Amino acid sequence: MKVFLTALLSATMATVAFAQETPREIWSKKKAAKWYKQHAWQRGSNFIPSYAINQLEMWQAETFDTAAINRELGYAAGIGMNSMRVFLHHAAWEQDAEGFKQRINNYLDISDRNGISTMFVLFDDCWNNTYATGTQPAPKTGIHNSGWLQDPGIRRETSPALTDTLERYVKDILTTFATDKRILLWDLYNEPGNSKYGNKSMDLLQKVFRWARQTPAEQPLSAGVWSKDLTDLNVYQLNNSDVITYHNYADEKEHQQAIDSLRKYERPLICTEYMARTRNSLFQNIMPLLKKEKVAAYNWGLVSGKTNTIYAWDTPMRDGGEPAIWFHDIFRQDGTPYKPEEVTVIKSLTGAQ
Repeated sequence: MKVFLTALLSATMATVAFAQETPREIWSKKKAAKWYKQHAWQRGSNFIPSYAINQLEMWQAETFDTAAINRELGYAAGIGMNSMRVFLHHAAWEQDAEGFKQRINNYLDISDRNGISTMFVLFDDCWNNTYATGTQPAPKTGIHNSGWLQDPGIRRETSPALTDTLERYVKDILTTFATDKRILLWDLYNEPGNSKYGNKSMDLLQKVFRWARQTPAEQPLSAGVWSKDLTDLNVYQLNNSDVITYHNYADEKEHQQAIDSLRKYERPLICTEYMARTRNSLFQNIMPLLKKEKVAAYNWGLVSGKTNTIYAWDTPMRDGGEPAIWFHDIFRQDGTPYKPEEVTVIKSLTGAQ
């Protein structure tokens, strides 16, 4: 604890020092390729522990549950997964910056003990556009991600001073963990332009890349493309990411087309979201494709829980019954696979025993 607190103090001082630096350049294609080759094929899930309805319930001191996190990451390790994509939220930092960073360190310790690297996500344009710290709401019965939080959401439009807070947050987190080998990558902004923001998200997208490049972070920076209709945002993301990240919930034919279209950027590819069973994005057809194409693979959802992501985005079940086909997630909370045959496929691809 003392060593980590000393590191936090040093990082805080470094944040001030680096804030005046000229942003570093995007990685060269050669550097990006070298970085990618240093890692085994990364495969895992978007991880939110089953006890948490959203990022704040995961990270706030009152509800941060290391036993549950360790247990559920153990399920992932048991099927050969070696990486997780994990969402942060600036409000947890604003509430208790030092405590939040200590909990991040604790999470990374647990993840590392399970042989799992971490990709952290900073901002997000998906689902609920307001947030409040403290006790989080209960899930809405049968509704997908009823309590998930945008970050920063609509407050960026009504509170200009929030920008200064967000800058301090980004620089503090990335500076504190700038050389941490347990962190694979910084995913700076999840699905910018979603929730009908469109190009309104461009300003924050540009700012977060600039802020991140003003820190000494040694890990690559990226923001994944997810909708071909958001042309301006896509161009910026693809031209400013050190490695290319993207989302695709289509079948193997359309997913292959997406991979082929992104190859022209000549950078490593990482699929940070896939697997929606009712849309024929499955472990059986997509995960082998990603391995063959040497694309890192992160499906949505590990353990079914308060996020209700077993329900489809647009198909609520008001009675809260179990859907005939789960939309996302691999395990029930006791570690039982939803579909044992899927786990067999995953283990065959990861080499797990």
